[in-house]
Amino acid sequence: MFDHPIPRVFQNRFSTQYRCFSVSMLAGPNDRSDVEKGGKIIMPPSALDQLSRLNITYPMLFKLTNKNSDRMTHCGVLEFVADEGICYLPHWMMQNLLLEEGGLVQVESVNLQVATYSKFQPQSPDFLDITNPKAVLENALRNFACLTTGDVIAINYNEKIYELRVMETKPDKAVSIIECDMNVDFDAPLGYKEPERSAQHEDTADVEADHSGYVSDVGFRAFSGSGNRLDGKKKGVEPSPSPIKPGDIRRGIPNYDFKIGRITFIRNSRPLVKKVEEDESGSRFIAFSGEGQSLRKKGRKP
Repeated sequence: MFDHPIPRVFQNRFSTQYRCFSVSMLAGPNDRSDVEKGGKIIMPPSALDQLSRLNITYPMLFKLTNKNSDRMTHCGVLEFVADEGICYLPHWMMQNLLLEEGGLVQVESVNLQVATYSKFQPQSPDFLDITNPKAVLENALRNFACLTTGDVIAINYNEKIYELRVMETKPDKAVSIIECDMNVDFDAPLGYKEPERSAQHEDTADVEADHSGYVSDVGFRAFSGSGNRLDGKKKGVEPSPSPIKPGDIRRGIPNYDFKIGRITFIRNSRPLVKKVEEDESGSRFIAFSGEGQSLRKKGRKP
């Protein structure tokens, strides 16, 4: 008798069944690919007529239920331009409800709490290639009206579709994200493996340390650089650094009496200078102890 089901109204509640189709089945000259990028559906004009007579809260939010598979989700409404008895859903929403083209879906009006927290799990490690994933997700969620725990939503970024599973929502399992201040967190992507770090096991207990190759700072070495000509020509012979003498290498003296937990302060670290013994033959300086000489020798009187 009727071409479309008559909605039932119980206590200012909208509830009816529609045959659902994907957005690609929507007739019209305009491309409605924007519906696939969000979480809103297209309903017939009769639904708007019924909703306007009810004392419902805005924005309009709905609960979609597939009674055959006992799957449910939540969504908003974008337009009321569908044919009577038909509603159009995004493809990812039909997959969550396990619906096929022309399947029956129960649509009910609901009131949801405003979201304060949500956690997502990317379904592919490719999501890690995005430079700023939170900004990309925030921009994509502007086309959504609500979130349901367990749903796998799809966002379009840089001509590529990324799927994210809603792992957790607060304060309820289904929340509204319209004009809300929501904290977003990410879980590890599905199939992600952390890079393996090569464990380096160094066994130094059985191997004695060889300090023979340790050379301390030699310090300043004169004429160890290279010269440059004023005309810019390079020398034919490369300068060879002077060899290091064994006396130039300074080594520290180990403390063989060192004990763990004990600090030893060495006050006189420099070796004392040995006193040179004076020679008994008289090497001490004596003033005016020399002999004078004369250019002309005077003869002595007999």
